[in-house]
Amino acid sequence: MPETPRRTHRLPGSRYGNRPTMKDVAARAGVGLKTVSRVVNGEPGVTPETERRVQESIEALGFRRNDSARVLRKGRTASVGLVLEDLSDPFYGPLSRAVEEVARAHGALLINGSSAEDAEREQELVLALCARRVDGLVVIPAGDDHRYLEPELRAGVATVFVDRPAGRIDADVVVSDNYGGARDGVAHLIAHGHRRIGFIGDMPGIHTASERLRGYRAAMEDAGIPVEDSWMSLGVTDPERVRRATEEMLSCPDPVTAVFTGNNRVTVTVIRVLSERSRPVALVGFDDIELADLLRPGLTVVAQDSAALGRTAAERLFRQLDGTLLAPERIELPTKLITRGSGELPPAD
Repeated sequence: MPETPRRTHRLPGSRYGNRPTMKDVAARAGVGLKTVSRVVNGEPGVTPETERRVQESIEALGFRRNDSARVLRKGRTASVGLVLEDLSDPFYGPLSRAVEEVARAHGALLINGSSAEDAEREQELVLALCARRVDGLVVIPAGDDHRYLEPELRAGVATVFVDRPAGRIDADVVVSDNYGGARDGVAHLIAHGHRRIGFIGDMPGIHTASERLRGYRAAMEDAGIPVEDSWMSLGVTDPERVRRATEEMLSCPDPVTAVFTGNNRVTVTVIRVLSERSRPVALVGFDDIELADLLRPGLTVVAQDSAALGRTAAERLFRQLDGTLLAPERIELPTKLITRGSGELPPAD
């Protein structure tokens, strides 16, 4: 006689099938839906014994509150988006963590993504986050035209730009003093006797790169030092391009005796090139890097506080959401010159 097939039942809290609902919790605890709702949302009016039964049912069933339903009622998702340039860049780690900590303190979830320095991808990612109804955005811009965000801003999406300003719209921005920091770093090399100082930076269209170049030029002009075109190189931070630029500056008839690098990725490649040469060359980099103090000599840097950038931007975002901010502002945070040895080397000739 063939065996009668067993009938299986899906458990409300099992891995597959429908998620448990408040109705399931109410049935198991022997209470009404309103009572479960009060417990789930931390509202008063429930006796300790009833609350205990409801909590036990919640844990037994694996119930999770449906925040989507709350969004429909309150118009808020309790989520914010963070659009970075490159998730793999160490500079953005502390910045992202700081934004997340502020968001968490406000009971919000952080969703982040990378534009990969592509303006089109940035726009696609920002609008995708808006379509998912995030309450606000912290954006490190890749593009220079953010008019695509105007409908979202009018709809009430709080937005703060960080590290670089927005393009062609009026919006809050939190940046470092890129101009002043670069000026201080190059002036430091000049104070140690250098006159032939090279600058190797990022793409000229990037706000931070152009501001750091401007600071370099200002320091040289303040010291009355004419700048040769061959001492400046801006472009992609690809190691091959940076290596070539460094070697050209060091191999010309009148080689530079010091180099100022425009960001951490450029600095790492320049350190490798200098390590292959017997003649000492002074170096100051914009952005600190890991293990900078363990190099011989230690790396002198113009450090910016990426965590402070993220924290300030996120705090400003939530002030927008609370309705305590009106007109957009530009907030500029100071940089700090950290001397460790490489920027204090005297000229070799």
